[in-house]
Amino acid sequence: MCRVFCDTLIARLARFLIALSPANMSHYPMHRLSLGNFELTAISDGTYSLDGGAFFGVVPKSLWQRKVTPDERNLVPTGLNSVVVRTGDKTILIETGIGNKLTEKMIKIYGQPAKLLDNLAAAGISPEDIDIVINTHLHFDHCGWNTVLRGATVVPTFPRAKYYAPEGEWQYARQPSERDAISYISANYDPLVASGQMQLLKGDQEIVPGVSVVVFPGHTRHMQAVMLHSAGKTACYISDLIPTTWHLDLTWGMSFDLFPLETIANKKRYYAQAIPKKWLTLFTHDPNMPWAYVEKDEKEKMVARAAV
Repeated sequence: MCRVFCDTLIARLARFLIALSPANMSHYPMHRLSLGNFELTAISDGTYSLDGGAFFGVVPKSLWQRKVTPDERNLVPTGLNSVVVRTGDKTILIETGIGNKLTEKMIKIYGQPAKLLDNLAAAGISPEDIDIVINTHLHFDHCGWNTVLRGATVVPTFPRAKYYAPEGEWQYARQPSERDAISYISANYDPLVASGQMQLLKGDQEIVPGVSVVVFPGHTRHMQAVMLHSAGKTACYISDLIPTTWHLDLTWGMSFDLFPLETIANKKRYYAQAIPKKWLTLFTHDPNMPWAYVEKDEKEKMVARAAV
């Protein structure tokens, strides 16, 4: 027993020292803060490329390129931000990025940075440390590291974890429309559902004390946000309802949204609580700012104030 404990302690210390090394600190700037009694760590799976027109929907390029400069192919850098929540009792991972199971065709389109496990290790976290994984929805860029291939067999990346995802999303993913079929890769979730390791959620639910999910339709019908409450403080991983700080305006949505008018309505619903109550908003696709406080400026425009 002592030997096992000592080996585990040494392994964790080694990962911690690696995380503090100059090479890793320059490779991946660590974002970490306290929310009440919870500790939040933003963990990136890297950045991938999306067409600027698709990313900003009906917003003209003359407007959105003031916020981000596209490359010669009109592609913009898009973050893949997961968040590790340490509650004191549980270590929870929100979203798992793109993963490493994309087809060659998809890699040519989007890229496949596959940095999540490396960046978890740099933060001193192993796959075995994760108790719970929460997927806001099941698009490939949000649940890619749920599983990995071991030879020809799909296995869970986080072997001890209980996974959670919206049941309605999973039902839809089984027979998606022609418009968004490319967004779903069954190997990311079906093996977990079949084994019972993934629990499918119906509507708003508490996962553990202080951690719950709330449905915010718009991007998909059943997409859920993850609410975090601790010692009077609140944060929300709002997922693709507000994917970046560039999308704060009510009418700035993505062309990927299946229900764009519901996106606007649910942004209003979110801001009605998040702004006066000073919630910390966690952004899934912002390549520069994984979280911020959303406020209104003197012109009543939504702005992001960095969390320190």
